[in-house]
Amino acid sequence: MIKRTLCIETPCHLKCRNDQLVVSYDHVKGLEDRAEKTVPIEDIGMLVLEHQQITLTHFLLDKLLANNAAVVTCNETHHPTGMLLPLEGNTIQSERFRAQIDATEPLKKQLWQQTVAAKINNQAAVFKKWNINSKLLINLAAAVKSGDTGNSEAVAAAHYWQNLLPAEWQFFRRREGPPPNNLLNYGYAILRAGMARAIVGSGLLPTLGIFHRNRYNAYCLADDIMEPYRPFVDVIVRGIIDSTSNVGTLTQELKVQLLKIPTVDVLLNNESSPLMVAMQRTAASLAKCYTGETRKILYPEMGIGKLTMNN
Repeated sequence: MIKRTLCIETPCHLKCRNDQLVVSYDHVKGLEDRAEKTVPIEDIGMLVLEHQQITLTHFLLDKLLANNAAVVTCNETHHPTGMLLPLEGNTIQSERFRAQIDATEPLKKQLWQQTVAAKINNQAAVFKKWNINSKLLINLAAAVKSGDTGNSEAVAAAHYWQNLLPAEWQFFRRREGPPPNNLLNYGYAILRAGMARAIVGSGLLPTLGIFHRNRYNAYCLADDIMEPYRPFVDVIVRGIIDSTSNVGTLTQELKVQLLKIPTVDVLLNNESSPLMVAMQRTAASLAKCYTGETRKILYPEMGIGKLTMNN
């Protein structure tokens, strides 16, 4: 079942009734006449709270977490700033925690090698969609060493961002940079929340990364294994700027396109599945790598045809 991503953009009160998320406007000045909206909590994979005047009950939060939903909070500029996830996401959680903590450095280096190679291959596939020469990226992906000691990821990134967007954009990728960095940031935040949710659901600690290590980052592992998924966001953003240059403001129309990221169809083991489902399979395969059942993470591949989304 494909879980839904909900984005609440207006002042309202959120509560739970009969295992349904209820959006109420009773006490919102000017919106009192709006009818309630309801969504089954079991259908929700991610809830994005965008407006600063949203209120909600603790009972609702508890129900969402019990169903392994990720709750994402946004600041006054509508950009995601925080995330709430369940502490218990798997019945054999303590066993998997131990296996993750005890993972050897050689294993983590091999897993990072796979991760970087998968990311660069997907970047090359993005280039192919726009008939951009992808030879350098393909060669870099094939040459990634254990632990990426040759820094192939950084070399690929420099080349990728220099050539992905049309030259007139004079684009430089940085978080606080000019548009369309804002679109990329929003899309990556949705990816990060989805991956963190998948990691917790697989009984792993999102804090303990394979490669990323930051004492102030609670989601190092999510940042690691979402890397091969980033190009799926890049495709959507490139498609947006091909149709409009008016991306200085993250409008509702633009957010609607980016919030569909979890439903994008991807190839995993030669089978098509929604991106959110693929994330769950990626996290589950990583858990098996930690327990010694396999040595390969399942990562998605990007076909060079039209990117499709499920409704």
